[in-house]
Amino acid sequence: MPKRKHGRSHSTRPVSKRPPSWCKYQPEEVEALVAKLAKEGHPASRIGTVLRDQYAIPLVKPFTGKTITQILKETELAPSMPEDLGNLLKRAASLSSHMEKNKKDLHNKRSLQVVEAKIHKLSKYYKREGVLPQDWKYQAKKATIV
Repeated sequence: MPKRKHGRSHSTRPVSKRPPSWCKYQPEEVEALVAKLAKEGHPASRIGTVLRDQYAIPLVKPFTGKTITQILKETELAPSMPEDLGNLLKRAASLSSHMEKNKKDLHNKRSLQVVEAKIHKLSKYYKREGVLPQDWKYQAKKATIV
């Protein structure tokens, strides 16, 4: 057994592309559960966790042939900004407000630079894929905690 303090717990996704035999949900039921959880205000990552933990649905795609985000787009419940980019924007906003109060905090200055680099990289990807408009631009001054 390797010695490590951090890292993945070696959980792997199922090999089979079909839903497990012990799970008896129909595709319509799974889509209805996703829509219900989205209406309650859960983001896509939380919906997947709730389905896994409370409803014993390991993955949505084998049941429906669509991802959670695709289902949300079809039901018009998808957020305007991708969840991962929104989380990075929140983190950058909280770090920048911290930096205004603590100007000499060099460690957090560096972490703000790292987060902003991730924002630029991810926004470039989303512009290329057509998720964000081409004229979307990250502005540190406008980033606020949402």
